[in-house]
Amino acid sequence: MIILGVDPGFRFAGFGVAKKEGTRVSIIDYGFLRLQPTKSLIERTGLFHSFFDEKIKTHGVAHLSLETPFLGKNPQNFMKLGYLRGILYLLTNTYKLELNEFAPRQVKSAITGSGAASKEQVARVVYQLLPRLKKDQRDDVTDALAVMLCGLWQQKNPYHMFK
Repeated sequence: MIILGVDPGFRFAGFGVAKKEGTRVSIIDYGFLRLQPTKSLIERTGLFHSFFDEKIKTHGVAHLSLETPFLGKNPQNFMKLGYLRGILYLLTNTYKLELNEFAPRQVKSAITGSGAASKEQVARVVYQLLPRLKKDQRDDVTDALAVMLCGLWQQKNPYHMFK
């Protein structure tokens, strides 16, 4: 099973891809897509689609994990985030992926034990769980990896160790 976790954003979109074989889990790709704010909304959504379409095809992704959005201080950002989520829904349908969505508090609680954890606390635990990661990743990346881990834990056969 190969799972993709995504933290969508119009400036930076974090992602993590893991492969699970039996009880072994390997991180096979992670990072972020940088979307230039000087590009139009249409161009950025096109780049976002192309990037994640390629990740799904390249790695043979079967499962996609997302964090449900929350309405922050800017309703415009919330609405624009919906465009990116729509693209991920379209890709889920196109490639017949299994989709798992998790509320932000659910992710924080699963990773750290506290639904009120900070981004720094989430990142610290992600680094402990995935010790081979390069340190000092963007929050977008550690958030995506946290969502990816939640997707792995959602599956019926829990893993026991990371490769």
